[in-house]
Parts: sequence; C-alpha cells; structure tokens
Amino acid sequence: MAIEVFNRYENKYLLDSVAYRNFYLQLLEYMELDDYNKQHEFYSITNLYYDTEHDALIRNSLSKPKYKEKLRLRAYGTPKEDAKVYLEIKKKVFGLVNKRRTGLKLNEAYEFVRTGLQPELQGYMNKQVLQEITYFLQQYELQPKVYLGYDRKALFSKENRDLRITFDTNINCRRYDLRLESGNYGEPLLAPGQWLMEVKAEKTIPMWLSRMLSEHQMYRTSFSKYGNEYKKMLKNSKLEMESVLYA
Repeated sequence: MAIEVFNRYENKYLLDSVAYRNFYLQLLEYMELDDYNKQHEFYSITNLYYDTEHDALIRNSLSKPKYKEKLRLRAYGTPKEDAKVYLEIKKKVFGLVNKRRTGLKLNEAYEFVRTGLQPELQGYMNKQVLQEITYFLQQYELQPKVYLGYDRKALFSKENRDLRITFDTNINCRRYDLRLESGNYGEPLLAPGQWLMEVKAEKTIPMWLSRMLSEHQMYRTSFSKYGNEYKKMLKNSKLEMESVLYA
C-alpha cells in the first residue's frame, strides 16, 4: 500500500542543467533511483490545486505564516476517469511538512471536493483522511484554480529510505481546462534548462550530503510551485493592464 501520511522537512534548490548533471552523478554513490526511474528516465506527476474564489490559501501561504495548508488532487501520469488518484491535505508548521492523502477514483475525487460529501468507503480509501478533508472543505469554499504538471526523477538513500531527493523539470501550469485527464500542457513555470531539486528528510540530512551541497555551492531557496505560478499570474495580469492603459 502506498504511504498515505508523511512528516518531513523539505529543502529546495534551483539548478541549471550543468549543476543538475554534476550533482546527480555524484549522488549515485550514496543513493539509488526510485524503482520506476530504473525503467524510465522520468515519471509524470499531475496536480490540481484548489483554492477559494479570491485565492485565500495561496495568499496566506505567500505571507510566510508559521502554519499554512492547501488541498490538491494528484495523479501519476494522465489519469482516466476511473483511475486511482490521491486527494491530499498538505500542511506546514514551523518548517515541518505534514502530508495526508487518500486514494480515490478520479470522478470520486472531483465530486467529493465539489459537494463536500464523502464517497462510499472503499478498500483503497483512508477513512481518517476522508474525515479530515471533509472538515477542511467545511472551512473553505473551494474550487479548482491551477493545474501543475511536471517530469520527476527520484532517488532514495541506500542506507536510509527516509532520505529522498527529487529533480523536477518541464513544469507546466495553466488556469484553464482544469481537468487532470486533459494531459500535461500549459505555460512553462521555469526557464529552459532549469531544474527544481527537493531534499526531503524526516530528520537532519547526513554529513555526506551537507558536504556535497557545500562543495557544489548549492543554497536553499524558497520555491513553491503553486506560489510561483500565482506570482507569475499576478505579474502577467499587471503587464496586461499596463499595456491596455498605455495603448
């Protein structure tokens, strides 16, 4: 069964293609590829983020509070209507990320968020998480706001599976056609050749990794995919308004 509850720290780094390649090759001494990546260079992740009409969740998140939360629907690849997907609550408290998710069929997930009514309990669902999401839906009037899809390469530590590093590229986003089954397309979120690396660990990172990050002069950055999409949207809206005003 897939892990449905996560508690970990996540640090993020933006890399160019050269830095990604050099760092990735050195990591292979200590880490091994995710089972799927052993057969395929990347696997695809598609997400649908929910928010209020006036984007209360992401605006609160960008204000850097001590506590923040969001709801997203995640699939691996482009799902069919009856495919299994994951509805997730992701919270961050004083830097610690807590993610709780339940498996659902795609149409069940859509209806659950739309109506707030729990689907009939099935063996692939997590009852406790369903109840938590129901409460979350009672606190906010949510609607689908952003699609985000990307290609991922993931590695695990050979000594400790709690340490995971992922590399994301080809990050696409859109605020239209908000259906996971429509496939991964939209506007690029990163510049060509950029990669987003995430270091995920339940505790502190090992000395060998700390040393590697220092040797490669890699420094943590604050980078939320949804947050950066929102800031990009605001910037584009401002430019469009200015072009109309000064046309």
